[in-house]
Amino acid sequence: MKYRVIRSGRKTAAIQVTEEGVVVRVPQRMTDAEVMRFVIEHEDWIRKHQALMEQELKNRPQAECLTMDEIRALADRALQVIPERVRHYAPLVGVTYGRITIRNQRSRWGSCSAKGNLNFNCLLMLAPPEVLDSVVVHELCHRKEMNHSEAFYAEVLRVFPEYHKWNNWLKENGNMLMRRMTG
Repeated sequence: MKYRVIRSGRKTAAIQVTEEGVVVRVPQRMTDAEVMRFVIEHEDWIRKHQALMEQELKNRPQAECLTMDEIRALADRALQVIPERVRHYAPLVGVTYGRITIRNQRSRWGSCSAKGNLNFNCLLMLAPPEVLDSVVVHELCHRKEMNHSEAFYAEVLRVFPEYHKWNNWLKENGNMLMRRMTG
């Protein structure tokens, strides 16, 4: 069985079955033999979830790929809309920010650098406006908390009380939007 190993500072091992394959997340100190043993112990679970993923992929509606002209148009629109939303929410969060960049990313909706530079995915223009606002607030709150702690989410919810509702929308529908970029 093929799988990809990701080592990190985590304390426990975990397995994830994705469209791209099996990902095994393990602590740094775990040996290759221990990783292999862990995978073998969970082989039935992996096979079951691979079958479920395969079935989901068969039943999933196909996303129509965006042309380069459509992607450019989305990016142009995002350059108009997103900075305005950032300007609106930054004082509510109580933060400043650096540069705003619009990207056509394949896996992220937004990011915030330690210097306060903000990146946003142009595909947000295909989502409801509340989703865009939830991502803007999320990234701006990283100016106060560069993590996903309770304090971070308390700040997000203080500014945008419906955050979880729209974040869930993005979790449920975001992959379909991303597939429009990647095909």
